[in-house]
Amino acid sequence: MKYHVKDLNLAPSGRLRMEWAEREMPVVRGITERLEKEKPFKGIRMSACLHVTTETGNLARALVAGGADLVLVASNPLSTQDDVAAALVTYDEIPVYAIKGEDNDTYYEHLYAALDHKPHLTMDDGADLVSTMHKSRREILGNMIGGTEETTTGVIRLRAMAAEGALNYPIVAVNDAMTKHLFDNRYGTGQSTLDGIIRATNVLIAGKTVVVGGYGWCSRGIAMRAKGMGANVIVTEVDALKALEAVMDGFRVMPMVEAAPIGDIFVTSTGDINVVDGYHFEVMKDGAIVCNSGHFNVELNLNALVEMSVGEPRLMRPFVKQYELHDGRRINVLADGRLVNLGAAEGHPSAVMDMSFANQALSAEYMLGHADELENIVYAVPEAIDTAIAELKLEAMGIKIDVLSERQKAYLTSWQEGT
Repeated sequence: MKYHVKDLNLAPSGRLRMEWAEREMPVVRGITERLEKEKPFKGIRMSACLHVTTETGNLARALVAGGADLVLVASNPLSTQDDVAAALVTYDEIPVYAIKGEDNDTYYEHLYAALDHKPHLTMDDGADLVSTMHKSRREILGNMIGGTEETTTGVIRLRAMAAEGALNYPIVAVNDAMTKHLFDNRYGTGQSTLDGIIRATNVLIAGKTVVVGGYGWCSRGIAMRAKGMGANVIVTEVDALKALEAVMDGFRVMPMVEAAPIGDIFVTSTGDINVVDGYHFEVMKDGAIVCNSGHFNVELNLNALVEMSVGEPRLMRPFVKQYELHDGRRINVLADGRLVNLGAAEGHPSAVMDMSFANQALSAEYMLGHADELENIVYAVPEAIDTAIAELKLEAMGIKIDVLSERQKAYLTSWQEGT
């Protein structure tokens, strides 16, 4: 078995942490038990490009239990938990190519290792695996049955490919499932992003002015959690409807250029480039903290910041680089502008990833069962899967809900009755 991880001696720690996470993942645990009996992935080669965390470790074990021949690689150079990577290699014999802090060349070597597996199914987080296959490994496209995509940024990229007719196999947009983006993006990103900022800096959030770039589901969660910790929150947006919603939710809304001089902490989560640009850095306060919780670090124009800086940045704390500008002001960038919740913390809590990764496993199973029907476009997660996951989660939480009576069903499907 080939693999590339930091240190196999870390495996015992990773195994214990995956066990701890599994206790908060009852839906994935139940799905794993069924997959192990039915083996729907038997004979299927699968390449997964995901954040290598304890929760991903439990998803990987579920897929292998279902018969998959799996290779796992990191979807971000800073998001790997090295002990989890070691544990999956050591105890589960899953080929893993992932090292926290790997350079860009190593990152792509790992992607190529996943493609060398000649997969039938892909699982992607950010669409780097899919786009790399389409750009430089087109000879393996003929093997492909389908794929799944975990995050907003990846779905945006894949829909762009599909719109151009460039997508050569069907993808299910796991991110768009209600049981994913309403919970993972909002509550998971909200909590884990604040966790990453606090772990990296140990600053008090209460009383700070926190500027949140965007008001999609991830940014909503960040703004909500920052407000809950006592911050004065400003939201920046380009979408009039989202901006209006942010106002109605009680946040100040203004352009980033107006927020830049008054913010203490800046967090982006939009999926777009240069949300914080050079002209924003030029007017920031001395000591401003800047970070990103979107998938790629392009949301912060760090090249512009480097050009504006004097000398080399100082590593003030792990994951905190301080850039000094010509006038003596200092700008602090967290986790090299990469996902701060995974770069400086542990990512989303297991309880919320339980639903996201249940969607991954069930969507992959769905694609195998419907391969002959699917076109080369991006599909939503089937509503039946979404509903089943919500029901399983409620059951695991010991929560019951009402059931419509026949009379109520009839009323909701008729038009004759009114006032």
